[in-house]
Amino acid sequence: MLKIWGRASSANVMKPLWACEEMGVPYEHEEVGGSFGRTKDPEYLSMNPNSRVPTIVDDGFVLWESNAIVRYLAAKHGKGTLAPTDPQEHADADRWMDWQQTTTLPIMTPIFWGLVRTPVAERKLDVIETARKEGIAIWSILDQRLKGRDFIMGDRLTMADIPLGPQLHRWLNLIEDRPTMPHLEAWYGRLMARPAFKKWCGVLPLT
Repeated sequence: MLKIWGRASSANVMKPLWACEEMGVPYEHEEVGGSFGRTKDPEYLSMNPNSRVPTIVDDGFVLWESNAIVRYLAAKHGKGTLAPTDPQEHADADRWMDWQQTTTLPIMTPIFWGLVRTPVAERKLDVIETARKEGIAIWSILDQRLKGRDFIMGDRLTMADIPLGPQLHRWLNLIEDRPTMPHLEAWYGRLMARPAFKKWCGVLPLT
């Protein structure tokens, strides 16, 4: 059986957990990382020398890097659903997955760590404010993409939605001073209506 290693509070671990739930893929989940520790244990390092989460083991095949894991799971279990079969549509979905890593992650990291995992007295408010302003511009790109679409690729959930959903959950619940983005917020509402997303990604409070 597929095994997913990583603490459920990690946005990166949420990705494969959510994807598996959507596709009905049986899996075992092992909490490691953060307060659970064990990522520096020899057993874990033998699978993932980066000492980070998530890592999966699927019939002896070991894979780390969260978006690579989602792509693999979608290719194996979700062809025509999470994984588009048309080459151009697949490339487009791939592009949005990369956009999460290269564009939204750099602004969400200082926001999340600054507001959730840093004591109030130690917060660097100027860094958080810079990320907030940049985030408004960045999330507006996805807001425009979603105009006339239920999901990032159109009328169905795909692998493109998986990396961005958990980060949007954090943005909307951490940043109060932000303009209304109707298409983005409607998409979030559709995600929250999905039991798999709500189970693994729509959790509050953020930790």
